Amino acid sequence: MEALDLLNSKLDMLLKKYAALQADNARLRATIEGQNKVIQKLNKKVTSLDNGMVSVHLGNTNINEEEKEHMRRQLDGVISEIDKILNTLND
Repeated sequence: MEALDLLNSKLDMLLKKYAALQADNARLRATIEGQNKVIQKLNKKVTSLDNGMVSVHLGNTNINEEEKEHMRRQLDGVISEIDKILNTLND
């Protein structure tokens, strides 16, 4: 009978630990989700600010067609690399 009581107490202890771990896991997942939302907002803000800076920079300088074409090629390359990375992440 003592063995059953000992087994029962160990089982209760394990169940309590499991419930605590589940609660902690749920809390951590909620924290991660919140942080991901903040990161997405910040990324959008950075993109917006970056686009604004490009517009300001382009508006304040005289760029010849060759430089514009070079920048377009660079941007196309960067966008292509980002697409590759996103495709890899989606797989």
